[in-house]
Amino acid sequence: MQLIDTHVHLNFDVYRGELDSLVSRWQSEGVVHTIHSCVEPKEFEAMREIADRCPGVSLSVGLHPLDAEKWEENSAEQITALARSDRRVVAIGETGLDFYKSEDRSLQKEVFWEQLKIAHELDKPVIIHCRDAAATMREMIARFKSEVGPIQGVMHCWSGTPEETQWFLDLGFYISFSGIVTFKNATNVHESVKIVPDERILIETDCPFLAPNPKRGKRNEPSYVRYVAERVAQLRGVSLEDLARATTENACRLFQLSLT
Repeated sequence: MQLIDTHVHLNFDVYRGELDSLVSRWQSEGVVHTIHSCVEPKEFEAMREIADRCPGVSLSVGLHPLDAEKWEENSAEQITALARSDRRVVAIGETGLDFYKSEDRSLQKEVFWEQLKIAHELDKPVIIHCRDAAATMREMIARFKSEVGPIQGVMHCWSGTPEETQWFLDLGFYISFSGIVTFKNATNVHESVKIVPDERILIETDCPFLAPNPKRGKRNEPSYVRYVAERVAQLRGVSLEDLARATTENACRLFQLSLT
């Protein structure tokens, strides 16, 4: 059985000095690949060093919506150059909208749009962070597809309602579920898991955040994606092996990964 954790942050200080043991643990749980997401471009060199040391780590590059104020005149050129500089870059992001913690919505929307343009130009998927902003996100993606051109990607760490889930499925996006799916009261997530087609579902940890049950409250890590897979499989009424196969095939298709 093979699993792919489609969203990790291994460069964070909580993992300092532990990379080898992290890799050993995730390999022991059948995790064959991870996608290392980027919060801001200055992280990229540290992310590249991790990928140099670890087989099966792909990269993204982008600017998180809660860091939108860090966008500069040359940021688009910088992200584009970094994306082109390393064949392991498989996506742009994480980018998106977060209206829960930030009031600067106009800047977030501007920065998100610019990163959609980069992804379109490079023909790479976007990794989208969306919190309390689903309606605006839906409108922006639909407008981008109409005015600029095709765009694909994943709604990462998804916690929206089934109705919102269907919005992004209709726009052609993949939906990725994190450890939230293991939480008892995450009703919207549980119902959303059931409606995503087999060919559009992904799993992730978003580590070091949101450790799944039975590790809730601890530091998260890629090996724990198995708990996410087990709960998603249970909710969908399929075997863990079938869920692993589908999510691994989907990750390979979206991010153009080769596991051979």
